[in-house]
Amino acid sequence: MKELEIKSTLQVYDSLEELPEDVRQLMQQSFDIRDKGYAPYSEFLVGAALLLENGKVVLGNNQENACYPSGLCAERTAIYYAGANYPNEPILKMALSAKSLKYRLTTPTPPCGACRQAIAEYELKQKKSIEIFFTGETGKVVKSYSLANLLPLIFDNSYL
Repeated sequence: MKELEIKSTLQVYDSLEELPEDVRQLMQQSFDIRDKGYAPYSEFLVGAALLLENGKVVLGNNQENACYPSGLCAERTAIYYAGANYPNEPILKMALSAKSLKYRLTTPTPPCGACRQAIAEYELKQKKSIEIFFTGETGKVVKSYSLANLLPLIFDNSYL
């Protein structure tokens, strides 16, 4: 038996003010779109703002449904919109924010597993890493240079 150790390298910013100006603006857009989400069941709002290589910003928020599997997370809402409308435009950066309507969320909230897999697909498709920044309602912001830091053993088309 051999043990395999996997490490992830992330950057942690103490607040939004520490972020570069372009990322701070992208994060603000994720806050604005987050608050327009539809989450009557979980009362957990998520916003995503994607910066494309052509300078366009694509937004998405979570959309719930009484039939829970039928809803869609903010990250996938935005990334699929980008894929449908800008199929050949690489995604450079992704800013994510989460907010609970039940309590004050101060913990950086990363993408769920399904969203990580969707982001991985686009990162592989474009052959270029996507910088991912995520935060809660307030507090620290975490940066990953690539989805591979968040999902190191990705499932991709090489297994098919």
